Amino acid sequence: MSSALITGASRGLGRALARELAARGWTLVIDARGATELERTARELGALTEVAAIRGDIADPGHRRELIAAAGETIDLLVNNASVLGPSPQPQLARYPLDELDRVYRVNTIAPLALIQLALPRIPDGGTIINVTSDAAVEPYEGWGGYGSSKAALDQISAILGAEQPSIRVYAVDPGDMRTKLHQEAFPGEDISDRPPPVQSVPGLLALIEGSLPSGRYRAREVTQTYDHTGV
Repeated sequence: MSSALITGASRGLGRALARELAARGWTLVIDARGATELERTARELGALTEVAAIRGDIADPGHRRELIAAAGETIDLLVNNASVLGPSPQPQLARYPLDELDRVYRVNTIAPLALIQLALPRIPDGGTIINVTSDAAVEPYEGWGGYGSSKAALDQISAILGAEQPSIRVYAVDPGDMRTKLHQEAFPGEDISDRPPPVQSVPGLLALIEGSLPSGRYRAREVTQTYDHTGV
């Protein structure tokens, strides 16, 4: 039975991926900051597989250690999905509050690397790390300087880890636009109902998890393999 640790799994992309892995028999460790949504997701997934749900902030070192301890001796898959947008509406960099920027980097960049450092001794040869990134990491969208630059740094961390850890696969994955809470925060007051639901990005993630593509940066919806998506 394969095991996965997925951060930010109480809603959005993290929950959609966790649902599919649970349906396939993976054991799961999931986290989120909000207790109510996390408990609801844990009950749903618990009907399908063994799941440990741990509430906390991924930027907290103690919480990261708790996640690793819950995962046990082997972590076949680590998904760094938890992210924060920063201020909403998003300010230009010339007026970006530096304390807020520090928070964005601690959650989106430093915390994923810190969790990877703890997890690496437990990831077997052939194991997988997925760091969820964004097109804002490569495109200079006005107002996205904090979030985008934090994801650009995560992209480079992923690329270097892929070179340094040849026995595992390290992916930076851009899931594309999604109808999520974070995306709504980026466009306060706007109707984002035309954005696709997170579930549409899951097949690309599965293609990477279950396939053999080399470490690198991928767009989820451009990864083309066919899967039975029962339960998605």
